[in-house]
Amino acid sequence: MSVITYRDLTTLDDFGAVVELERQIWGPGYDDVVPVPILAVTVQRGGILIAAFDEDRMIGFVYSLPGIKDGQPTQWSHMLGVLDEYRKGGAGYQLKVLQRDRALAMGLDLIEWTYDPMQAANAHLNFAKLGIVVEHYEENVYGESGSPLHQGNPTDRFIAEWWIRMPRVEQRLAGSAPMAPVLTVEPANRTRPQDEEEGRWLEPVDVNLTLDARRISVEIPTGFTEMLQYAPELALEWRMTTRRIFTTYFGRGYRVIEFFLDKPNRKGTYLLVNR
Repeated sequence: MSVITYRDLTTLDDFGAVVELERQIWGPGYDDVVPVPILAVTVQRGGILIAAFDEDRMIGFVYSLPGIKDGQPTQWSHMLGVLDEYRKGGAGYQLKVLQRDRALAMGLDLIEWTYDPMQAANAHLNFAKLGIVVEHYEENVYGESGSPLHQGNPTDRFIAEWWIRMPRVEQRLAGSAPMAPVLTVEPANRTRPQDEEEGRWLEPVDVNLTLDARRISVEIPTGFTEMLQYAPELALEWRMTTRRIFTTYFGRGYRVIEFFLDKPNRKGTYLLVNR
């Protein structure tokens, strides 16, 4: 079994390898790659760029830019990518841990990034393993994407807030499991199989935008990337349904604090609390 190693990237050859890896990960037709000159100048001025290697082969990377939020220096994590065959090996998680180490050494408190709220595996990593919170939803933030991973679906995104010095984050990185699902939670939506015989996809039903409970839940299906490819109309329905739910409740002062992955039932559940 190969041992994955990690190192910071500083040379033009390194940056060129990242560009090629971007194209491999995001697929043919993806033209939003971060080019070598941008990688070079941001690394020289406080950006973080770390790659994972299987021997000499680069198999993943994390890239963040220096930023300012509310007058305080931060890191904006623009990209985290790992080749398909390595995604279950923990390389993505380790890259985020190393990114946090670098940010802590800079004296920073916050790293932010966007991620697709319909991607259950990413949600599990971000909440259960890293300890993020979310209180902002951005509609179609990147516009129409050329990546086959998006299939023309609007690029709606959560803004993940990773407060890297908080006890919550330290506990998750130490292996502490997220809190158990709270029984006194009002569901904002429910799911059911689209095809009762095959049960391949779940569809959104029973949306409730009028809840006033302290805690509410929002269900999403697993396998959204495959849904984009094989059932794009249903994927768009999910996108627009969850957009309505999250924008409504975020506008009322709720934020997401947990995500519970339920693989046997092909779904995940976000837990929202009223601030």
